Amino acid sequence: MALFDTHHPGVFAFGLLGNIISFIVFLAPVPTFMRICKKKSTEGFQSVPYVVALFSAMLWLYYASFNSNETLLITINSVGCLIETLYIAIFIVFAPKQIRVSTLRFVLLLNFGGFCIILLVTHFLVHGSNQVKVVGWICVAFSVSVFAAPLTIMRLVIRTKSVEFMPFSLSFFLTLSAITWLLYGVFLKDIYVALPNVLGFIFGVAQMILYLIYRKYEIAIAKEMKLPEQTTVDIVMKQKQDSSVEAIEVIIKTNIEEIELSNGNNNNDNDKHNHKTLEVSHQITDHLNHV
Repeated sequence: MALFDTHHPGVFAFGLLGNIISFIVFLAPVPTFMRICKKKSTEGFQSVPYVVALFSAMLWLYYASFNSNETLLITINSVGCLIETLYIAIFIVFAPKQIRVSTLRFVLLLNFGGFCIILLVTHFLVHGSNQVKVVGWICVAFSVSVFAAPLTIMRLVIRTKSVEFMPFSLSFFLTLSAITWLLYGVFLKDIYVALPNVLGFIFGVAQMILYLIYRKYEIAIAKEMKLPEQTTVDIVMKQKQDSSVEAIEVIIKTNIEEIELSNGNNNNDNDKHNHKTLEVSHQITDHLNHV
């Protein structure tokens, strides 16, 4: 662990830039939580990313507390703790009872239990300069696992050939954040800050490349089908609607033939005619409800 280089302008410049970009990343979920507040429901959203982000910010705050030269690391992670706590609180308020309970359990297990164990172990079992090293490597290990999480989203993009769940703007800012903190760690000669951001940079670039590849694929499919530029999700929905119309036409055609046959056998049987018409209507309604 090298000493802080007060004469290097890169430390302050990239630390400040890292604070600004990380703040933007922290605010990325705001539209999601505005939607939750408006609908008073968490719908299909999960609390795991916000609980994990809070734990990460807490770990980096603990690590920075050992170093008087990590002021910029303290500022952004303090803000991060505040924002992520607010997100979790909103989620708990509007989540269904079962999800609310599971979220609270996860928070207690990770953010309270997990953090307290790390605090106690590093305080009582590790002494001197080894404390910084142990806490630093814990931060590196956790950050690497967090940076590896996008692999799931990338696999989803490859499988579905759709970039709906991987917006380019978020991937861009995450990559930019990784670059700034990597350079901050390099200029500060802090391996624990720099190392995980190497992986963050690699995954961020991979996400953006993947986005460009499959975005072109979506546009090509849309043009081939002679549709306006849209996502594959829109295309699938249109196909689903087309198949519904076709199925309804079959129902109507089949039952009209039956009605005509029935009328040919007994033109005065209006009750049967009306009953058959009502049956057709019910079949169409049932089909639409199951689409």
